[in-house]
Amino acid sequence: MEATAKSNGNTGTARADVSAKIPAIAQPLSVEPNEIASNIKYHAHFSPHFSPFKFEPEQAYYATADSVRDSLIKQWNDTYLHYDKVNPKQTYYLSMEYLQGRTLTNAIGNLDIHNAYADALKKLGHELEEVVEQEKDAALGNGGLGRLASCFLDSMATLNLPAWGYGLRYKYGLFKQLITKAGQEEVPEDWLEKFSPWEVVRHDVVFPVRFFGHVEVHPSGSRKWVGGEIIQAVAYDVPIPGYRTKNTNSLRLWEAKASSEDFNLYLFNDGQYESAAQLHSRAEQICAVLYPGDATENGKLLRLKQQFFLCCASLQDIIARFKEREDGKGARQWSEFPKKVAIQLNDTHPTLTIPELMRLLMDDEGLGWDEAWNITTRTIAYTNHTVLPEALEKWSQAVMWKLLPRHMEIIEEIDKRFVATIMSERPDLENKMPGMRILDHNTPKPVVRMANLCVVSSHTVNGVAQLHSNILKAELFADYVSVWPTKFQNKTNGITPRRWIRFCSPELSHIITKWLKTDQWVTNLELLANLREFADNAELHAEWESAKMANKQRLAQYILRVTGVSINPNTLFDIQVKRIHEYKRQLLNVLGVIYRYKKLKEMSPQERKNTTPRTVMIGGKAFATYTNAKRIVKLVTDVGDVVNSDPDINNYLKAHVGARKVQDRNSSIFKIELRNFEPLRDFVIRFHKERILLPLVPNDWAVKAFTKILNPHNSIAFLKLKESLTEFEVTTWIDVHNGTSQRSGLKMITLDLTTR
Repeated sequence: MEATAKSNGNTGTARADVSAKIPAIAQPLSVEPNEIASNIKYHAHFSPHFSPFKFEPEQAYYATADSVRDSLIKQWNDTYLHYDKVNPKQTYYLSMEYLQGRTLTNAIGNLDIHNAYADALKKLGHELEEVVEQEKDAALGNGGLGRLASCFLDSMATLNLPAWGYGLRYKYGLFKQLITKAGQEEVPEDWLEKFSPWEVVRHDVVFPVRFFGHVEVHPSGSRKWVGGEIIQAVAYDVPIPGYRTKNTNSLRLWEAKASSEDFNLYLFNDGQYESAAQLHSRAEQICAVLYPGDATENGKLLRLKQQFFLCCASLQDIIARFKEREDGKGARQWSEFPKKVAIQLNDTHPTLTIPELMRLLMDDEGLGWDEAWNITTRTIAYTNHTVLPEALEKWSQAVMWKLLPRHMEIIEEIDKRFVATIMSERPDLENKMPGMRILDHNTPKPVVRMANLCVVSSHTVNGVAQLHSNILKAELFADYVSVWPTKFQNKTNGITPRRWIRFCSPELSHIITKWLKTDQWVTNLELLANLREFADNAELHAEWESAKMANKQRLAQYILRVTGVSINPNTLFDIQVKRIHEYKRQLLNVLGVIYRYKKLKEMSPQERKNTTPRTVMIGGKAFATYTNAKRIVKLVTDVGDVVNSDPDINNYLKAHVGARKVQDRNSSIFKIELRNFEPLRDFVIRFHKERILLPLVPNDWAVKAFTKILNPHNSIAFLKLKESLTEFEVTTWIDVHNGTSQRSGLKMITLDLTTR
């Protein structure tokens, strides 16, 4: 341990010696490694987020992020000024979630400064890969809907399109997934526990959002929504840089806050602390969690609040920008609004954009119904993500009237006018009207069909795959297609080749560029078709296999480091990563694992040698209240326990769930690996007043443990359980830093064993 401590100390000293040679000078726009290193060090010293005299990987990450942000902010401001000057038509993408991934890798890749930053960090005694690992994913999304939104933002920035994203700044995300003996366990995400270096709060961009209240009717016939409670929406902007372009767009996230005027100082000083800050507490709930449970009335109300909060704040911001850019050009022409603004609804979550835009145009801007409706239907488009009935949102009319009374008036009017239009122009559809209407009064609890509202009010409706779009036109929305045949189209979900090929697989990217003799494929994937002429080239095949193996080895190392599970990169990797759902075929997948396991058990040892070894990895989160999905997670883990512990099958089939696996949330477990063991029973081992978990194993089998409890410097201890079942004998202690080892003969370690 002394040798290890000395080794760690030497590492820190070496970093300090290297870093001391780099001056702390602000050079925010540099692309040269020495100057970048100076700028990183400048931020470590003068934009401090931690105690001084410390520059470990975490501190290096935040200083590096600040340095990269310098370049982004310059391009960001230039982009905004350019849009403000030329006043183009701008796309606004509204989505309840964005699955962004790590920003640092994407930013330095898109800015084409990856190598420069890698070299700069080496000059400061750090490796880029280690620094990148310090970033926590922004907990703003969950699945394909959120990843599609993020890919769109990246692609639009790369194509130099004027486009912004709008979303909510969730503090705790959906949840962080832990795998225990009981299956999936949910704990809050902690991505904002410290702060995110990529977001910029805009204290001057604040809009009021009203809930509840009532509608006043004026003598003129105009209507006004008043009363209720008002929450403030504060803007946080995240830069979205394009690939090798100066264009840097924005993802604007809204945070909900109550004002200081809403804090009751009298009640607080009277000891009524919770009552004094009721509105502050309700405001914090809005952006606390992505998709809060909606099994209760309060849960439904909170989800609806979230959706309206996003729509209301975003529309006020969009209209303010439209007015700002139109100022000085004579009388404002609202007919120009659809020529300058395009709003895309990502699924039905932002549907309230439709009645809210109508309300703002009529009640605040004084437009009549026909003009407001014309503007709204020319501005808004809708992306449908599913044909499953349970996924098509339906909101209780009673809840809507309670929370958004003016919007329900508008929705009722849209429904009434739609029915009148269809009955006038297409009387043959009379028997179809109950299913086509926006309002469904026939259920025990009348509802608003949000998908129907989107279809009726949008100028374009798209699916996200050709098959999906065909089903929409032929089945789900077939009656609407007969009315508006040109309204429906397809936009197949794509992915950004920057993040998903160029940055995450540099070896493969190098091979593609080498054989195509250009890297233009990164922004034009159609060029990949030119690889067909090398389809039979043995050299290309060999390089391709080499890149694939390098990635498999990297994944195996990462899984070992994060979960403690060792997998063989020479096996076939069978990977499925999706949100856990009954229809997404994870159950079919794990049944396939069971089938393969049973077939392998029926084979002779010689027959097994003729099979292809396979490692099945299933990853994804099951929604916290989705019982059947969580049962699937539990089944996957149970099947994995059986398959992975079978010595006959171990070399031919393994199954793992792709999440951090823990035995006890309160334990201090660190990457425990057992060699040649069959777990009999779990015990908590108390040692130096700290707790780790280790399976009790037969006393003639060895244990290899990586644990900061036994050794704070991550050396490797080979332990052997004594016959007393209360002692471990240290047989070998290896210092991982310099490879030295001490043989057996160390003093015994006595541990207090208690069952869980």
